[in-house]
Amino acid sequence: MNIALTVLEIVAPVFLLAAIGFVWVRLGFEYRVEFVTRLAMTLSVPCLVFVALMQTEIDPAAITLVSLAAVAAYGLVSFVLFAAVALLGLDRATYLAPLIFGNTGNLGLPLALFAFGPEGLGFAVVIFAIMAVWSFTFGIWLVTGGGSPLRALKEPMVGATLLGALFLWQGWQTPKFLTNALDLIGQMAIPLMLVTLGVAVARLNPRRFGRALWLSALKFAVCLGAAWAVGRLLDLPPIAFAVLVLQLTTPVAVTSYLIAEKYAPGEADAVAGLVVVSTLLSVLSLPLTLAFVI
Repeated sequence: MNIALTVLEIVAPVFLLAAIGFVWVRLGFEYRVEFVTRLAMTLSVPCLVFVALMQTEIDPAAITLVSLAAVAAYGLVSFVLFAAVALLGLDRATYLAPLIFGNTGNLGLPLALFAFGPEGLGFAVVIFAIMAVWSFTFGIWLVTGGGSPLRALKEPMVGATLLGALFLWQGWQTPKFLTNALDLIGQMAIPLMLVTLGVAVARLNPRRFGRALWLSALKFAVCLGAAWAVGRLLDLPPIAFAVLVLQLTTPVAVTSYLIAEKYAPGEADAVAGLVVVSTLLSVLSLPLTLAFVI
């Protein structure tokens, strides 16, 4: 009973904020997703990442270990799902990137914060940044068949991660007034991302629900197995292990749909189906995952 109540306290705020975005759009109110997404990804999320890393009290050795675990886990997930997509005869450009990359920003960061506090957020930020680099390089290449690895370095979030890691390594701190300002800007990130998630789901035009259902289940199983195996193999500390499992098992990211809409508009509705179905399934899967790792 205590575990169920704890899990409810963690996931309820996340899905309530997403529901606000969903209802907001259904009521016909204006919500400019492009503006809000740009504000979040170029300003509030980088500030959140930088401050979280700079102020974390996590042992740098633990962060290094989690970084290695995230790289290994995403590598394993990519390999297994690459083989699965090939064996199933699915279009690689359409399905592989959405299956690999979860919603580690909109869902993973707030869940890690609510479940494990600042320490959990610190680990989640590291995994989120590694996923983002992989997404902006390998993920873009999958969809477009090309692209420069330097693309990731142009993303403010990646720069904020590198700068935050430098400050953590050197033990530096920004002046108090600047830290407070960056912290306030960063506090916008989580509510903005959650409300925007609800808005995006409400506006999607999904199709192929049957395929999306079993592919979402496949994604969850592969990601859970990879995170569990790598976490145990590297003997991660309990919170780091829990956050790794939580981040990798998040549903398909809305950004996967946005990328598909930009580079492969003919298949965007199929990706939208994956986003919607996996997000709905996460209402059950994420609480179960949290109950398992807490």
